[in-house]
Amino acid sequence: MATAEDWLAWEAIRHQVALAQYSNGVVYRIIKLLNTSDTRLLSELEMALQGAGSLERIERLESLLYAVRATNTAAFEQVGRELAQELQALVQYEAAYQAQVLTAASPVGTHIATVNVHQVYAAAYAQPFRITKDGAAPVAQLLNGVSEDRIKLIRQAISLGMVEGEPIAKMVQRIRGTRATNYADGLMDNTRRHVETLLRTSVNHMANVAQQSSLEANEDIMAGWEFTATLDGRTTLTCASLNGKRFPVGKGPIPPRHFNCRSYAKPVLKTYREMGIDLPEVVVKGGTRASKDGQVAADLTFSDWLRGQPQDVQKQILGATRAKLFRANQIDVDRFTNNKGVVLSLDQLRKKDSEIFKRAGL
Repeated sequence: MATAEDWLAWEAIRHQVALAQYSNGVVYRIIKLLNTSDTRLLSELEMALQGAGSLERIERLESLLYAVRATNTAAFEQVGRELAQELQALVQYEAAYQAQVLTAASPVGTHIATVNVHQVYAAAYAQPFRITKDGAAPVAQLLNGVSEDRIKLIRQAISLGMVEGEPIAKMVQRIRGTRATNYADGLMDNTRRHVETLLRTSVNHMANVAQQSSLEANEDIMAGWEFTATLDGRTTLTCASLNGKRFPVGKGPIPPRHFNCRSYAKPVLKTYREMGIDLPEVVVKGGTRASKDGQVAADLTFSDWLRGQPQDVQKQILGATRAKLFRANQIDVDRFTNNKGVVLSLDQLRKKDSEIFKRAGL
């Protein structure tokens, strides 16, 4: 039968995969919202340029961009509201999930404390999570920065077009991109990629803050947490060097360590003996489920874990074709560890996780 630490390692990887799929859903919903706004913004820009007459004087550019700037600001305010709602719901769910994890891994009768979700969310949303050239910045400030950068890019594109004497259609195309590339060659795509990165990093950040808060509320049974990096060809040296190192609860290099960071924290319980319990180190609740997967090595990687899963699990995570190639060792795992093809809502994430605990009788 697997120990509590074995099961926590297995479950941490499984849940991180599910969170990555949830972040895909957040990206899909918010980028769709931004794309709708972009269509309106570009239409307003084209109308402003066409109605401006002569474009010889670049000094007139700011007045031309007034309506465009207002539309852009409104779009990012809406994105900010939608993201805040997503992240608040995520923190609420993650706090409940972490309590279930600790309940499953602890001896029968252990009291598991819960956290004040509103306080955790407020602290997490305001807490800086990315070290930039200007220092640490919270998610709202970073989102405002992306909004301002987009207006700068539009201004520069129009300024260049004015100097070069380009037709309006050419200037707008430089901003929008071309249909042949699915608009990936336009300046607007830079914004989408930056927003996508910010969204994925925000999900990781909020989940980790909620987890650490839950661990702090239960410090009497916690030995700390272990930094766990997704070890593949895209892992940064920073995260790879931290992999497997343990830290006190609430301290140390808590993920995310950089944009698009895929690292996460694995809870480390005290031994039963350290808790004052004279029992073998086993998963008391959910033991059948945990033992189904056998012993889990302490240095388990995502690739190792995935290769040990049944074919239906591999197919669910990777898709049928990629799962087949993965089993045949024809494609490295770093080609699809952040599988963007699977999109989960929070309700779907809740259902996916609840199935684990139902099998454990929780």
